[in-house]
Amino acid sequence: MTLPISNAVITAIGSYVPEKVLTNADLEAIVDTSDEWIVQRTGIRERRIAAESQYSSDLSILAVRDMARRYNVQLTDIDYIIVATSTPDTFVPSVASRVQAEFGMQGCGTADLQAACAGFTAALQMANGLLLSGIYKKVLVIGTETLSKATDYTDRTTCILFGDGAGAFLLEAASGSKSDIIAASSNTDGSGGHLLYRSSLSPSIGGYDIIATSNIVQNGREVYRWAISEVSKGINELMKKSGTSAAQINWFAPHNANQRIIDALCDKTGFHLEQALSSIAKYGNTSAASIPLAIDDAVRDGRIAAGDTILLYGFGGGLTQSGILLRWSI
Repeated sequence: MTLPISNAVITAIGSYVPEKVLTNADLEAIVDTSDEWIVQRTGIRERRIAAESQYSSDLSILAVRDMARRYNVQLTDIDYIIVATSTPDTFVPSVASRVQAEFGMQGCGTADLQAACAGFTAALQMANGLLLSGIYKKVLVIGTETLSKATDYTDRTTCILFGDGAGAFLLEAASGSKSDIIAASSNTDGSGGHLLYRSSLSPSIGGYDIIATSNIVQNGREVYRWAISEVSKGINELMKKSGTSAAQINWFAPHNANQRIIDALCDKTGFHLEQALSSIAKYGNTSAASIPLAIDDAVRDGRIAAGDTILLYGFGGGLTQSGILLRWSI
């Protein structure tokens, strides 16, 4: 007997970004940089910044409220919540548990997932597994970040990149053979963990000394090289695994690290730039939130329609990459 790879359907989506806008001109007053330099190297023009009293759970809750309002979905019978984030309010309790408390779901499991910029796609894969188990029927997946609270605004190489935001998908178990998920893949090279990190207790990663800081630290040049070489391979392998090509897929939703990486990945995988869903210009790099934010922007303006195929591909710290090919049905 061949077991199904999925019985999950996406029934609702929501998003939220903070009101405060940090433009490139604003950054010119903080560090030695310029709008031209930032746009040329990253494609970013502005990013959203959480208020001092706003944390990742607050952004998550507002994204879920947006989802419930737009799709008129019931929240109280959600039986599991997975939150992908690298910037939790607290390590304990989880952000997911704070979302559960806000909406009063009873008998609901919760967990935070830390896979950096691959977090949202990894969380979707885990939600699919929970639904396939038959134990759970309705799983809420959230990607949320308040990266501004983990950014060194004296470091011009990183402070130009990061923004805040949250996106949410509701997945439900379907009867019969119906499923939105066509194929999935994951891959990690932990030997490169020191290239992108937020440190905690350990003074080293894989034998490499690291900086003791709660801010994000990255070797941008090496991460770029890894993304262009290894992530493009992962994308091509997922398409081969699913028996599809870029020409047969409507939309490509990569992690929005920067526009140069998106452009290079399109070139190496056969996607046209017009197929790539990007929120990088408006929101910057929002890590685990970047893919749902880009998709929701395209849903809101009518680019994505029911029946479209979308390849979601997250990649980042770990070094981890994770992808899902799905058919959009809402």
